[in-house]
Amino acid sequence: QVQLVESGGGLVQAGGSLRLSCSASGRTFSSSAMGWFRQAPGKEREFVSAISRGGIQRYYAVSLSGRFTISRDNTKNTGYLEMNSLKPEDTAVYYCAADNSPYLRHVDSYFATEASYAYWGQGTQVTVSS
Repeated sequence: QVQLVESGGGLVQAGGSLRLSCSASGRTFSSSAMGWFRQAPGKEREFVSAISRGGIQRYYAVSLSGRFTISRDNTKNTGYLEMNSLKPEDTAVYYCAADNSPYLRHVDSYFATEASYAYWGQGTQVTVSS
């Protein structure tokens, strides 16, 4: 089992920045790929970003246009999502997720798929005002 706790959300003006953290406990964090997803009011949850176990492979939703950066520190069992140039449309609950796959390698689409992740945090609210 892995327990995930997100933090760092809040209210920010358009153009501002936030850094989300995802603290993991339980299963060895370095054994899991990690993803960030978000869900805006009235919309389905969508993929934001993902990072492989060792941090080499990183994936982003095309719509982000390079504004977000994912990273992880396996020594601290923590993952991060740096969000810059925030827009009102980034307003959502942000969730981090971790997989439990025994395999080291995956096709790229694996990382953007919700079903790939076995563990989920409770989410942290990000609100961007215009």
